[in-house]
Amino acid sequence: MSCTTLFEQVLDPDNRANPYPLFAELRRQPVCRQEDGTWVVSTHAEIARLVSDPRISSEDLPDPQKFRWTGHPITDLFIRPIRAEIRRRHQPFIFRDPPDHDRLRGLVMRAFSPERVRRMREETTDLTNELIEKFAGKARIDLVDDFSYPLPVTVICKLLGVPPEDEPQFQGWATQLATALEPNQRADEETQAKNEQCFTEISDFLRDLIKKKRDEPQDDILTDLANGSESGDDDTERMNDFDLIATAVLLLVAGHETTVNLITNSVLTLLRFPEHWQRLRDDPAVAPRLIEEMLRYEPPVQYRTRLAVADIPIAGVTIPKDAPVVLLLASGNRDPDRFADPDRFDPDRPDNRHLGFGGGLHYCVGAPLARIEAEVALVALAKRLKNPRLVEDPPPYRPGASLRGPRHLCLAFDGIAEA
Repeated sequence: MSCTTLFEQVLDPDNRANPYPLFAELRRQPVCRQEDGTWVVSTHAEIARLVSDPRISSEDLPDPQKFRWTGHPITDLFIRPIRAEIRRRHQPFIFRDPPDHDRLRGLVMRAFSPERVRRMREETTDLTNELIEKFAGKARIDLVDDFSYPLPVTVICKLLGVPPEDEPQFQGWATQLATALEPNQRADEETQAKNEQCFTEISDFLRDLIKKKRDEPQDDILTDLANGSESGDDDTERMNDFDLIATAVLLLVAGHETTVNLITNSVLTLLRFPEHWQRLRDDPAVAPRLIEEMLRYEPPVQYRTRLAVADIPIAGVTIPKDAPVVLLLASGNRDPDRFADPDRFDPDRPDNRHLGFGGGLHYCVGAPLARIEAEVALVALAKRLKNPRLVEDPPPYRPGASLRGPRHLCLAFDGIAEA
């Protein structure tokens, strides 16, 4: 099998349930050019090297000015081009390079403080138990709709300061905007048009919310970012409104989409290996190690795309300047040259330096929060669900290959225990 078409197969929804055999084929040639000119990097050592290489750019989104004409002159000649130029200049910081990336990420990290994140553990625990209480009297649930989705979306909305009544709007927005991570959907004109409309809607919502945060400041991340430093006289201490909206969109989407997958993939894996589910039930202290192994074994983010800004010699080949690059994180996590017996789920694995949260400058900002949410959720589910079992295996998966996880995960169980 030629490696030059393998990534196309990775993107095929028919392979979503188990892409790992394709990754193993790709690793035979660590850096492989695909037929469309994309270079796929699939081994741990090469990914770890490139993830911090300044010759790899994160500014790889397509030009937002490429859209279909609507036939309305004012809209097509003025409004949409202006909006497109604003979007091009003010992408979310995961699609930005230094120095802009570093400045914006620094402001987010200051607002996303360790203390603020730690304070969310108690609220996450309360919310987790509230959601599980709703399982009472039921024999089956869809873990995604009934638990894995509402938990992280409520937590991130609480952190950002989004009113609870506005939370339901975000599922549709987040699902649509996540297509920006899929290389085979970026160039699709219909998808671009939907993303443009979606981004306009969420931007209008956030613009109004930001104004409220300035008029009536509260204890939340959006208030901190909207109001900047207390002195107000240092431009480096605040974001302009365009960057603020793009950052808020990123935090809302990434702040729950990945955690939905982490929780769901974890439950699916643990029920496939019931000895580990029982171990967690008997000893909740194993949860952190279990989650780290899950981030290696079934990571919620399978790959990230990049752009080469110079010729890059690596693994016996040269990635040419201006070539699109895919860092296949999930494949690096199963690399036998880095991990012994990599296809075995082993929470006691030593030296588990996985790529589940990426690496380098773009290491996941929300990693500490995701770990807390996953730990609280899994410990509570293991403790309270009586005899849980999978109704369908494999379950139906979401269409996207980058943020990979089940769209539904139906569980049968015999009741719930007291908290």
